[in-house]
Amino acid sequence: MKRNLSWVIASVISIAGLGSASAADLAARPYVKAPPAPVAQIYDWTGFYIGINGGGGSAHKCWDFVGDAFGTLPGPEGCHDATGGTVGGQIGYRWQVSNWVFGIEGQGNWADFKGSNTSLLFGPDFNQSRIDAFGLLTGQVGYAWNNVLLYVKGGGAVTGDKYRAFDGFGTLLASANETRWGGTVGAGLEWGFGGWSIGVEYDHLFMGSRNVSLADPAGAFFETEHISQDADIGLVRLNYRFNGFGGFSAPVAARY
Repeated sequence: MKRNLSWVIASVISIAGLGSASAADLAARPYVKAPPAPVAQIYDWTGFYIGINGGGGSAHKCWDFVGDAFGTLPGPEGCHDATGGTVGGQIGYRWQVSNWVFGIEGQGNWADFKGSNTSLLFGPDFNQSRIDAFGLLTGQVGYAWNNVLLYVKGGGAVTGDKYRAFDGFGTLLASANETRWGGTVGAGLEWGFGGWSIGVEYDHLFMGSRNVSLADPAGAFFETEHISQDADIGLVRLNYRFNGFGGFSAPVAARY
């Protein structure tokens, strides 16, 4: 009986020792590194760019007859809207500081904004106006939400204008061409992808009032018209930044 009890005690001690050894032999749990923090790409609007644009516009023009060599009494001849399409290009530079974007841009466009109205003084004679080109030189201030840029602009404007006066049968009576200087303000929204960006823009041109001398085809007869005008232009624009500037910068850790 004592021998059996001693054997059972020895067996229990042996089993307990084996269990402890097995537990000690288990490999330690490997350390798993936490996944890296998410990264975000920050779009950089800095750089030179060149692009094309296209759209349409409307120029509001009012004619007031001032006088001629025959002593005709002055008076208003009426207003009309000269409307049509335009296509052109732009070149500029932008500089981004934090979320603010500053820039300067030159733009030149061909245009076909044309309209006419019957003269209130000399009907059925009618007056016709046309803008066949315009240019803008502007500064920009914008705010960027990564690759989305909202900006305002302002500066100088120039238009190439043509004026024609016809009789009721469509025969040219007098004409003049003019280069007119004025100012502009506008706003735009642009979306960037890589070195490219696409956007929409609105510009208002303040071209003021001028006295314009119109001559008959032979150059023997002159009349003076006081012509005022302003214009509203809507454009779709496509730009490309070059020389390694612009696009997405190196990824940085996102801030939370």
